[in-house]
This record gives sequence, C-alpha cells and structure tokens, in this order.
Amino acid sequence: MIQFLGRGAAGFALLVVSYIAVGGLMSAAGAPKPRGRMVEIEPGRSLRLVCEGPKSDRPVVWLEAGAFGFAADWGATQEALTGAGWRSCAYDRAGMGYSPPGPSPRDGLAIVSDFEKLIAASDEPGPYILVGHSMAGLRLREFAGRNPDKVAGLVLVDAATPEAAQDPRIRNFIEVFASVSKWAARGAALGLYKPLIHTRLGDKIDLPPAAKAEKGWAFANARHNRTAADEVALWPQASAQAGAQPPYDPKWPVAVVTAGPVKGREAFKALQSAPAQASQHGLVDHVEAATHTLLIGRRFADHIVRAVAFVADAAKG
Repeated sequence: MIQFLGRGAAGFALLVVSYIAVGGLMSAAGAPKPRGRMVEIEPGRSLRLVCEGPKSDRPVVWLEAGAFGFAADWGATQEALTGAGWRSCAYDRAGMGYSPPGPSPRDGLAIVSDFEKLIAASDEPGPYILVGHSMAGLRLREFAGRNPDKVAGLVLVDAATPEAAQDPRIRNFIEVFASVSKWAARGAALGLYKPLIHTRLGDKIDLPPAAKAEKGWAFANARHNRTAADEVALWPQASAQAGAQPPYDPKWPVAVVTAGPVKGREAFKALQSAPAQASQHGLVDHVEAATHTLLIGRRFADHIVRAVAFVADAAKG
C-alpha cells in the first residue's frame, strides 16, 4: 500500500512538473514584444507608455486600468478610439506589465504620483479626458483633486468610487478580493498559469491580437500578479486617499458606463452613477449585455467612444 501511494505521489509530482515545464516553454516561445515606449519619469525609473491615434485639437484621452490591469487591457478601446479619430494613451503602472517595480507601498498616492510624472514627461498636451475602469475610479478621483487644471472631463467605466467603499457589502467584497488576489499571485509564482496563456483565462476582455498576447503573458507573470495583489490589498487605503480629495467639479462633464443588468442591483448602480448625476453635464449608460471585463473589449468599446465624445462636446460647449 505504501509503495503504491509512493508511486502515485511520484507520478503526480511528475505530472505537475511536466505541466509547469510545458507552460514555461509555451510562454518563452510566445513572449510578446511590447508595444509603445519606455518613458523616464524620474532618474532611474521608467514606465511603459502606449499612445495611439492622430494628434489634433481634440483632448488627449488618458486610460487608467483597473486591478490586475495594464496598457494591454485598453487595446480594444484604443483601437476603437483611433478609428474615431481620437488620440489616447495607456500605460503600465510600476511593477505591472512591462514597467519596472516602484517604491513601496503601491497605494493610491504612489500610483497617482507616478501618473502625474508620466503625463508631464509624455509631451501630450492637456487638459485631458480621463477614463478609468474598475479600481481606477479611485485613481481618477485623486488625480483630478490634485490636478484640476489638467481635467477636461471624465469617463468612469464600471468604476469604483471612494463612497462605495463605505458600504458594508462592498467592504466585504474588497476583503474577499484581496484574499483571492494573494492566492492568484502565489499560483503565478508557481508557474501554474503558463499553460493557460492562450486560453479564455488569458484574455477575458476580447482584445486585438497584439494586446491579447501581452495580456496572456502578464496573466502568467509572477511579478505582475504579485504587484497587482499588493495594490488590491491597499484598496481601503487608496479609497481613503481618494475620498480625501474634493468631489468632482460639477462643471466637469462626467460619463458613467456600467456593465450588467440594473434590476436587482439598483443601489449599487446608483453609487456608480452618482458622479454623473452630480455633474452639470452627466451621462449614464448601463450596458446590460456586458460583463465587467468585456465592457472594455471589442464588442462594447463603442460605448466608451461615445462617452468620450459626449464629454468632449460638453467640455467644448
């Protein structure tokens, strides 16, 4: 019996090692060349920046990704914005995607400080239309409070707000998400996701080919997942930091685009919609057929493009 169990354990160990080895070969063979360029934000520190679309008199659209997200997450949205004549920029936060790690802790203040430096070094003229997905709603609130002269308007895409974090149900979700994120980072460190890079798990957004390859690579990358888990663990602090900033100026146009059905989630939808409702020029678009991740993919990116156009027209008017 003991001999049988020993052989079974050895066989299982061999299977796990083979699984990881195959994944390693797949990821090494398919490691994508990053799009965009590295931009030095201070001596010895750079962030990856991807700007696409024609330069014009329209405001530049800056895209901030949510938890576990980086520039690749916006691949479909940038493609749609470029097709509509907009110039947009997305980037990898420190330690995420292709950007080297930054100083700890990676709370909201650290992330927004880096974002400010990146915008200053990018040579992209402002004021800007700021677009944030998911947890990025916190970053936009903090950036706008610190840099009101750089804001032309905002688009919140199924985005978190500091006020929502006061809801006990949302706080419970954040705690669970933080715990799951830690385990996700451990799985990536063990190489468990490498064989899954080219599956649906590697890209839940529905991205164009180049961005899809980057997203799959980051999905299995240990450093990327570890940094993302650290950011999620600091969600309460980031929320408090964002909440310490004043609410959005009512004169700023604000568009809110949410995913999923309204029925049964009215209270949560109201929290998400509040910034647009408080604006003198607000738009709320509930995309009921979309999921949280698919909302920024190829199927639904036109909703974000229309929201950007609404904000730009309102700002100009």
